[in-house]
Amino acid sequence: MKTETIDLAAMQTAAAQACQLMKVLANPDRLLILCQLSQGEKRVGELEELLGIGQPTLSQQLTVLRDEALVSTRREGKNIYYQLASPRALEIMRALYGQFCGSPKL
Repeated sequence: MKTETIDLAAMQTAAAQACQLMKVLANPDRLLILCQLSQGEKRVGELEELLGIGQPTLSQQLTVLRDEALVSTRREGKNIYYQLASPRALEIMRALYGQFCGSPKL
C-alpha cells in the first residue's frame, strides 16, 4: 500500500488560512452580512435595514470583511454596494446554511 507524503509546510499554511477565515466568520454580525451578500449585491442602507445592525457596527464589520478580501465594493453616486468576493466564503456559507437553516438555496 502506497502512502502519500504529507507536505507539512503546505498543511501549516493551509491551516493558518482556514483559521483566519473561521475567525472572521465567528462573528454573528459578519456571518449575517455574508449570508445576505450570498443572495446578491446590497447597498449599505439595505444591509442596515435587512439585518437591524446599526450603522457604526455595520461599517466596522464591513471594513473587517473588506480587509480580509471577503467582500468587494463599487460606488454608484452616493451609494456603496457590497458583494461577496470570496468563493471559499461562499462555499462555507452554503454549508452553514445547509446545516443550520435548511436545504441549501444559495
